[in-house]
Amino acid sequence: MTMRMTKCSILAASIMALAAGVAHADVTLSVLIDTNPESIASFDAVSKAYTEKHPDVSFDVEQRAGGSEGDNIIKTRLATGEMADIFQYNSGSLFQALKPQETIADLADLPSEAGILDTFKKVVSGPDGHVRGIPFGPAMGGGIFYNKKIYADLGLTPPKTWAEFMSNNEKIKAAGKVAVAQTYGTTWTSQLFVLADFYNVQAEVPNFADDYTANKVKYANTPAALHGFEHLEEVAKGGYLNADFGAATFDDGMRMVATGEAAHYPNLTFGIGNVQQNFPDNLKDLGFFAQPGMDAGKNGLTVWMPSALYVSAKSENVEEAKKFLDFVGSKEACDLMAKAVPSGPYLVKGCELPKDIPPAVSDMLPYFDTEGRNGPALEFLSPVKGPALEQITVEVGTGIRSAKDAAALYDQDVEKQAKQLGLPNW
Repeated sequence: MTMRMTKCSILAASIMALAAGVAHADVTLSVLIDTNPESIASFDAVSKAYTEKHPDVSFDVEQRAGGSEGDNIIKTRLATGEMADIFQYNSGSLFQALKPQETIADLADLPSEAGILDTFKKVVSGPDGHVRGIPFGPAMGGGIFYNKKIYADLGLTPPKTWAEFMSNNEKIKAAGKVAVAQTYGTTWTSQLFVLADFYNVQAEVPNFADDYTANKVKYANTPAALHGFEHLEEVAKGGYLNADFGAATFDDGMRMVATGEAAHYPNLTFGIGNVQQNFPDNLKDLGFFAQPGMDAGKNGLTVWMPSALYVSAKSENVEEAKKFLDFVGSKEACDLMAKAVPSGPYLVKGCELPKDIPPAVSDMLPYFDTEGRNGPALEFLSPVKGPALEQITVEVGTGIRSAKDAAALYDQDVEKQAKQLGLPNW
């Protein structure tokens, strides 16, 4: 009897040990993020903190290109079932195009969702209303970086209207400097004059987003919306660009505006992280202002929601991946990201930027402090965004296509996308 008890005890202990081993088996989560220095710094901060708390969890991180090339990688991997456990991608209309109910795990039950601002949850919710993403990084402004030293040397002030901006460009050109850096070697950067103008479009045509989604208005037949394409054309025709604008890359653009090789560079404020990493001594010379419109009294900032981290619905580690994303959505993790990447406001309650922030961030924050001086980019108000915009805007910026023709071509591109999404009235 004693012998049998001993055998049972040994068997029970073995089973318990085996169960414990299974419970604490090491897990490696595969992760796919973009190559932006801010993304790398943010993920590094939260993954290290998580591994300290959970030594059995490690991360295998892969980086991908941005723009349309990155879009294709995401869509192909989701379609073939080869997506990483966790992946970073845009929120808003591009997220909607991924068929999220089929491809992305539901995160609505995560405790951290209670602390995430509703403005963000709206742009990562599928057609069923369920949240499927966690904010990764700060909200961004779309506008124009400028070199503070050039402005000081030439006695210029940040413009509130497009006419003032073009006047500044003329003075900068007359001084023998590059007025506007453009970087069509990184094709997505060609879209900024169009996309960052949306605050101005909305100021002129308040119902544009709803009417655009309902196929009641077009870029080509709405003068306020056409301005963005016209601005791209005007700057190219004015002779204000760097000589290598066709081949220059995003990294080149941030270098040029930070070091004073160029006075302006239209882009999203996540570019601050690029300068922080590559040219920290020039961070003090980098300023930022919202893209000017036609009316100084209506000047405001077009805002991009941060990208999100998502869990692939076909992941073999869904539950472990969701636990990590729950941590990323917490105030603790947000504070770590805000310290690592202090380039804009974060969308988790109680998460604040450190006191010592770069001047370009200080330039952006007043647009958030005053009610009505910022508004979301169109892709967060409408599910429709044509995939060919960056190729079309390159054509305008290089003088191949007129602004009016480009707007009409983009309207055709948008129509294809709307039909694929099955939107009514298309």
